[in-house]
Amino acid sequence: MHIAITGNIGAGKTTLAEQLAEHYGWEVLYEAVEGNPYLADFYSDMPRWAFNLQVYFLNSRFAQVKRIIDIQQANQTRQGQPHTVVQDRTIYEDAAIFARNLYQSGDMVERDFTTYRDLFANMTSFVRPPDLLIYLRASLPKLRQQIQKRGRSFEQSISDDYLSSLNRLYEEFVSSYQLGPLLVVDVDGIDFAKNPTDFTRILGQIDARLTKGVN
Repeated sequence: MHIAITGNIGAGKTTLAEQLAEHYGWEVLYEAVEGNPYLADFYSDMPRWAFNLQVYFLNSRFAQVKRIIDIQQANQTRQGQPHTVVQDRTIYEDAAIFARNLYQSGDMVERDFTTYRDLFANMTSFVRPPDLLIYLRASLPKLRQQIQKRGRSFEQSISDDYLSSLNRLYEEFVSSYQLGPLLVVDVDGIDFAKNPTDFTRILGQIDARLTKGVN
């Protein structure tokens, strides 16, 4: 199966992906943050680097999609335990949320946004949606707390307005998502990284959603 985790910056996607991978024995496909050659420059000058960054992310996630397709094809031709991957953020968010937000804010010009959307459309024509999409819903204070806690220097300059705009677009994206099964997890007031009870509750929700999807 292909499980994907979606959510704003600091919502806890990577942490949950790693916990699920350890619990179920899944493979994690990480977002291309570490070693990203554009990210720090982007947060210091969004209009200059918006298009470059979004194309970089789009290409990296399409590479992940190709890996998922290879895994699924291999599972169909071999016997044994199926191989499941959990993906930290999806290719859909690139266009529906991040690039769209940059365009709406004026940080990406219409020419670049049009080119980006055309590239996205060509890529996603080869993409199969995840078997389950998990959305981590978090308020601005929760996001800010998590961003400060992990201490990435280039993220400390992210404005509240930018995070709030992303949250608004995430809610629009999730409310209209019809590509497959969806699980919404409100992460305000819980700490699945440190509280086993919170993590167990999420596992129960995932198991129930996957069982329902199979049946």
